[in-house]
Amino acid sequence: MKYFLAIIGGGPAGYTAAEKASKAGKDVVLFEQNAVGGTCLNVGCIPTKSLLYGAKQYYNATHAAKYGVTAENVVFDYAAMQKRKTIVVRKLVAGIKQRLNNEHCTLVSGSATVLSRTDKLVTIRCNEETYEAENLLICTGSTNFVPPIPGIKDNPAVWDSTDALAATELPASIIIVGGGVIGMEFATLYHELGVPVTVIEAMPTILPNLDQEVVAVLLDKYKKAGINILTSTKVESLDGGKVTANGEVYEAEKVLVSVGRRANLQGLEALNDLELNRGAIVVDDFMKTNLPNVFAAGDVTGKIMLAHVASRQAEVLIGRLLKQIPLQRIAYNAIPSVVYTNPEIASVGITEQQAEEMSVPTEVRKLPMTFSGRFMAENEGETGLCKMIIDAKNHSVLGVHMIGNPCSEFIAAASFAVRMGYTTAEFQQVVFPHPTVSEILHEII
Repeated sequence: MKYFLAIIGGGPAGYTAAEKASKAGKDVVLFEQNAVGGTCLNVGCIPTKSLLYGAKQYYNATHAAKYGVTAENVVFDYAAMQKRKTIVVRKLVAGIKQRLNNEHCTLVSGSATVLSRTDKLVTIRCNEETYEAENLLICTGSTNFVPPIPGIKDNPAVWDSTDALAATELPASIIIVGGGVIGMEFATLYHELGVPVTVIEAMPTILPNLDQEVVAVLLDKYKKAGINILTSTKVESLDGGKVTANGEVYEAEKVLVSVGRRANLQGLEALNDLELNRGAIVVDDFMKTNLPNVFAAGDVTGKIMLAHVASRQAEVLIGRLLKQIPLQRIAYNAIPSVVYTNPEIASVGITEQQAEEMSVPTEVRKLPMTFSGRFMAENEGETGLCKMIIDAKNHSVLGVHMIGNPCSEFIAAASFAVRMGYTTAEFQQVVFPHPTVSEILHEII
């Protein structure tokens, strides 16, 4: 059988594309060597947030006195948290499989390899079977990057994020190499469950891609809480759980290395004329590669490695393949991002620092999150911060950056404003329900 579309990789990009194309009546085959859902669902976003939520419940219980609630002898069961995490993941994976089955998409479990390609036909092998398709969509995702640090390979004390999520017991202590999003979320998890945490970051700051005034709020809280955060500190070598950095030796039971991810090009060796840039597949606005019938979406494109970006890329691609009108492009300037620390950080658009680098004249407005009555009622002892970056010439909203719970739940409103080019006058006409923390977006304008 010849398919209209073959998809390698069943993550957010792959399963979204498969479902939409199948729903439109196209014959689709989807290859996934592990479980559908990809990194995000199986060993990333969802399991991490499940564990973080459990840790937050424990943290809230042990800090309930400030709300007039006394909770004695509060304990947690990490094995039970892990069991719940596994159940959540299994249910979501089953749901995706059911949706694909409902649309009659052919799902093949196994590692797929491209054998050959012409402008009219792509041939793929999986489980000793051969498949043919008119079009190929590459959604092979990304893998953890292992830095060339002496002593890191074959070191039983070293974890990557997948190892950390699989562990059924907490380490007695942990060093986290990398103060990016993954590193700081794990720092939150372990700290709230009582594990001594040291974060080592080579850059001058943690979360270097975010607004640094917002990051400073988190950094101050975490240092006061007892998380040892070392910036401008380069790891030189590892010896078991001993980490040498900037000439100093730090030791813990486990060392979690989380210094980024790289595009996964496994099984694509036959596409030797596929254009790459810094190890990622180059695509245009509609996810088309330099090869006429080959497309790519998700982490493998190296653009923004977020699940919701991958899903949106898949939607744009399928719209193009099915010749749907109007053709849509992705507004990468309006992609929201969240760091699930405690408190959360949520942002969209350019930061104040980026505006300065781009020489964009801006007006910067700031308010503590305490201007929201709901925030005051539910976040005792917290201040938070909301920043809005506004174009000084036309008064359009260029960026919004917040720290304070639960800003992840309403960053989409700011994303919409950035996406549509709302001016502050236009955004001011949006009515936010009272009392909600989202009202901070109305207060600041």
